[in-house]
Amino acid sequence: MADQAQRRWRAACPNCGAPVAFASAASTTAVCGFCRSTLLRDGDALQRIGQSAEIFEDYSPLQLGTTGRWMGQGFAVVGRVQRGSELGRWNEWHLLFDAGDAPRVAWLSEDNGRFVLSLEAPLAEAPPAQPQAGLPLTLAGQRWQVAAVIDAAVYAAEGELPRVPRTGRVAELRNERDEVGTLEYREDGPPVWSLGRGVQLAELALQGLRSTAEGESVADARFKGRAIACPNCGAPLAPSLVQTKSMSCAQCQAVVDLPEGDAQALGFTAQSPGAPPLIPLGRTGTLAADDGQPLPWTVVGYQERCDLPEDAEDEQSFWREYLLYNRLAGFAFLVDTDEGWSLVRTLTGAPAPQRGGATWQGRAYVQRWAYGAKTTHVLGEFYWPVRLGDRVQVTDYASHDGQFLLSREQQGPELTWSAGRTLPASAVQQAFGLAAPAGALARDASAFRNDGGTLLRNIVIGLFLMVVLFSALRACSDDGCQPYKDSFGENSNEYRQCLADSRGSGVRIGNGGGSYGGYSSGGGGHK
Repeated sequence: MADQAQRRWRAACPNCGAPVAFASAASTTAVCGFCRSTLLRDGDALQRIGQSAEIFEDYSPLQLGTTGRWMGQGFAVVGRVQRGSELGRWNEWHLLFDAGDAPRVAWLSEDNGRFVLSLEAPLAEAPPAQPQAGLPLTLAGQRWQVAAVIDAAVYAAEGELPRVPRTGRVAELRNERDEVGTLEYREDGPPVWSLGRGVQLAELALQGLRSTAEGESVADARFKGRAIACPNCGAPLAPSLVQTKSMSCAQCQAVVDLPEGDAQALGFTAQSPGAPPLIPLGRTGTLAADDGQPLPWTVVGYQERCDLPEDAEDEQSFWREYLLYNRLAGFAFLVDTDEGWSLVRTLTGAPAPQRGGATWQGRAYVQRWAYGAKTTHVLGEFYWPVRLGDRVQVTDYASHDGQFLLSREQQGPELTWSAGRTLPASAVQQAFGLAAPAGALARDASAFRNDGGTLLRNIVIGLFLMVVLFSALRACSDDGCQPYKDSFGENSNEYRQCLADSRGSGVRIGNGGGSYGGYSSGGGGHK
């Protein structure tokens, strides 16, 4: 039956008889909310073509019926597909815009801790059959980088959809205009093309968000009542963020995969206790990211990483990354390296490569280092499935003045870009209310600068002073690694590595390879 006033079409489910409504003429498929039958619209009737699994309750703030506005037009959330791959799971919400007689198929999808709003569009040319991650591609009149090519499984669906969701290959493209292009390859027709860009939920004027208690939105809520026993020691795990996919146990520090609809955790990796981070988990500080207004950021995760020298004689560098969260802006990374502090966020777009570097939003960057990196210790919560020993390939870039940073990180089939800028140590100390500056906090970011004369002079002076300092320390103490112990703690990677080096070939001076560590996303997770 058609309802002209509301532009809705209704019919009875052929399996259970429950009413099924279509709000858009462009929707050809729906999932019955009662019996979970997958239904295909066939003229004025519905045909049952399968059965959808139960939606995993992931505590997303969105739900069917949520409304909002984007680019001056209203929309409603009318459907959802839950997809996943070896990189994690994500939601794709089907949006219906108020577009008169020309309804547009739109999606609001999760993307590395942020959201992307995309519109489907026709393609004038045939896309490549086998795009390769990391390579350039020209499509729809634009130059793209292939960020990921994955096999995306369909786990469940609900509401009305433009077509039957299928498991298959998905290629994700990104460009310098901060846009995301998606190719969904299908066996029953040509690839489906969509084009979008990153959005913040606060920009969409959302109404009707899901609530967990009277007057409390999931956007503000925590995982009340979601207590999971640590599979290593039995202590309770209590994730505080709706996006958390992995976390460490506060008692034994095992890294645990959180369940997806199961009563038990999926798995864990034991790790030895390490030194506490300089900024405690749960501490909130106010910083400006993306050249925007200062926002309160809460430390929810912490990881230690190191580079992987290609030669046994190369020096190894260590750095620390704090995962920050703001309920409206999403996630950011505060990175602490031997060269100073930086605040960065993952990009929805991709910088354009150029000879010897890259450009992003009109600014030129010079490539500094390329190296492998490994995660060695984690604490807190993460929005991607974090793993001890995760290995990625990293390429770091810096602007000519050293203030702006880029990092390209590839892990398996996914490529992630992140961008940010350096921070004075004093800004970090003030933002998070830290006590007297420890050695790590006192570092500055001047070494990022790409001024050849100044940089060379600073390096020479710095190396000379460090030689004098370490020589004096060795003369008056048996422990030539005491500065690392004082700055980073007895259990830190820096101190342990220094001890190992000093036993073999003397005290190391500086960070050797000069890598400033990769202010990057640390693994990410598709969508």
